[in-house]
Amino acid sequence: MASLQYQCAMSLDGFIAGPGGDMSWLAGYLAPDPAAAELTRQTGALLVGRRTFSGDDPYRGTENEGEPYGGGWDGPQFVVTHTVPAAAPRPGITFVTDLDTAIGAAKAAAGESDVGVLGARIAAQCIAKDQLDEIFVSIVPVLLGDGVRLFERPGGAGPVPLERVALTESPTATSLRFRVLRG
Repeated sequence: MASLQYQCAMSLDGFIAGPGGDMSWLAGYLAPDPAAAELTRQTGALLVGRRTFSGDDPYRGTENEGEPYGGGWDGPQFVVTHTVPAAAPRPGITFVTDLDTAIGAAKAAAGESDVGVLGARIAAQCIAKDQLDEIFVSIVPVLLGDGVRLFERPGGAGPVPLERVALTESPTATSLRFRVLRG
């Protein structure tokens, strides 16, 4: 069965996007990374927050702009939103207003592969519903100082225990994979 895996790149000071959702900071670090390549091969569907889906793109101005993982991945995407647009911008994108429905659809579409969760808020919502199984984060050697945090849960229900599953290094990032421990 598919597992839900929060997938992201993060600055050393804990931000996955700069102020206002700016992703241009990541452009200088987009180099081949074996851990990220394996991650995309194991991903069968994406569960995406609306802000992330409509947000900035580190591939802006290139032929891979607007493509998940810069064109390194292709498959169904389920975008969680309060307002469904009249038409999807391209095939394979489904807008869903209910997180539980979106999770079920993404898992069904992924089959035995993983569901990549994109967006800090959607990942926090999956944690709150006890649905997130793993976190994969590539730590990039840069300090942003401000922006969108990897994880934020103001007034949260306490710590979320994790177990490290893997640690890999590349010239541009150190990648960590954690299992979310339950109960």
